[in-house]
Amino acid sequence: MPLPPVTRSLSAKLLVLTVLFVMLAEVLIYTPSVARFRLTYLEERLAAAHLAALSVEATPDLRVAMELQEKLLALVGAHIVDLVQPDTRVYMLARSMPPEVDATFDLRDATAMTLIIDAFDALAAGGRRVIKVIGHSPKDPAYRVELVMDERPMVLAMVDFSGRILALSIVISFITAGLVFLALTGLLVRPMRRLTASMVAFRRAPDTTPPIEPSRRNDEIGIAERELADMQDTVRTALRQRERLAALGTAVAKINHDLRAILSTAALLSERLGESADPEARRVTPRLLASIDRAVELCGQTLAYTRDGVLALERTEVDLQALVEEAGAAVLAGLRPDGSRVEARWDNRVPEGLTVRADAAQLARALVNLGRNAVQAGADAVTVTAERRGDAVVVTVADDGPGLPPRARDNLFQPFAGSARAGGIGLGLAIAREVLRAHGGDLRLVESTAEGTRFALEIPG
Repeated sequence: MPLPPVTRSLSAKLLVLTVLFVMLAEVLIYTPSVARFRLTYLEERLAAAHLAALSVEATPDLRVAMELQEKLLALVGAHIVDLVQPDTRVYMLARSMPPEVDATFDLRDATAMTLIIDAFDALAAGGRRVIKVIGHSPKDPAYRVELVMDERPMVLAMVDFSGRILALSIVISFITAGLVFLALTGLLVRPMRRLTASMVAFRRAPDTTPPIEPSRRNDEIGIAERELADMQDTVRTALRQRERLAALGTAVAKINHDLRAILSTAALLSERLGESADPEARRVTPRLLASIDRAVELCGQTLAYTRDGVLALERTEVDLQALVEEAGAAVLAGLRPDGSRVEARWDNRVPEGLTVRADAAQLARALVNLGRNAVQAGADAVTVTAERRGDAVVVTVADDGPGLPPRARDNLFQPFAGSARAGGIGLGLAIAREVLRAHGGDLRLVESTAEGTRFALEIPG
């Protein structure tokens, strides 16, 4: 799978996300800023109105000529100015024909949220309103100033302020995005692309692709590089072992075919020894036949394990009690390692009528393997019980043998390594667990002590 182009790469996504997040942060900063800008603008108008109204106090009769009033109001940018002193005297400046007021804003009890709402309301109105502003004079809080003014000049100033904020935000966004992009590209994106390229190349040719060279970083990227290198070495080793095992399995299958034919001939000839007049020959013949039978069984198990692969199951409704009885008969019909017949007790305690949907032949195969392991290890009794637990049936196979030795426990269910007796190859338990897992269940060791061993077979359905 090729690496994505630059436009769809992680670097491009990081760049876009950084720009978006910085712009979002600037929006959050702009919202209170524009409200504060509007408040400052109005307070400046109130301060100018205070100074203009004081000119009334300087006149002899507290009256200002209309021409002077027009000039003062033009300087303030208002139609009407009222200055209310603490002693309730009012100084007023007004045009001859003031316009009607569209909205009134009292800055004395305005909250932050109110100021934000009023600022965006002013921008939405577009400067078409005449507003009345009431507030304490910035020159002297004891004075109250009221003025009527056009909103348009303030809105134009707010738009100009917004444009400067927008331009600054864009510049900051791209500078920040560029710095973040360069930092993340060096710290994350390039190492990630290197890791990805190594994984893609290794997937295509695991045998010939060299492992990634880990860097000296001690962070997550460095750990990922070292773990990937270890994994590639492990997988490459496992693939080589698998190739060798596959070749070995093919060779074993061919050898087994010829060896079973040779052992069959040896068995036929050994039976003739049982008819010999020599007492010694008749005495050793059963042991010889038992050894040949074990060799044939060993060849069969090895061939089946290397050839079967995934088990093909033919599920039917199986009477579990009858199946356990048949498996017990097969176990008791066998021979012990010394060639003597099995003298043991097979105690079938499976309740009548208990059924399970399974492959009868394969399930019997698993039970026979467990039973044979028990009697060949020296057990005198094997007890089989079963019960339904929810959607599964649990079959328990318990024996009174000496228990599993440490080597067998350490390599339990490992073929060719988990045998509990001399001469065994450890395929019995491995095949039994394979059968159970093919059914969707499992085989597990419940306990193994000097008083005996107990296995549990979990069968769905």
